[in-house]
Amino acid sequence: MPHPRLLSLLAALGGALAVACGAFGAHALRASFDANQLALWQTAVSYLFWHVLAALFAARHAETAAARGSTIAALLFLAGSAVFSTTLFALALGAPRWFGAITPLGGTALIAGWLVLGWTFWRRR
Repeated sequence: MPHPRLLSLLAALGGALAVACGAFGAHALRASFDANQLALWQTAVSYLFWHVLAALFAARHAETAAARGSTIAALLFLAGSAVFSTTLFALALGAPRWFGAITPLGGTALIAGWLVLGWTFWRRR
């Protein structure tokens, strides 16, 4: 099981990536993307950013409360946001449509992360 500090570092790097991708989309891609491509790009940035924040929170909780569930939630948030956002970025950049079939796997991991985090808080005394 990865250490919560490593998960926090990965989440922080993911946050930097989300900002960079958001800026890249707003400045470099806006002129060459149609509305659908821009919407895909923005969705990818939003999900990436919100879920690396959730991973950072879960990793911090795992450090302070020694909660294994929070570590698992952080892993699910990081993996899910990577899969979900990467596939949307790829689709916006012109990847084949079948690539979109991978996106729900990332979404499922994100949902699982929230459920595991909720369960961890519920069980905590």
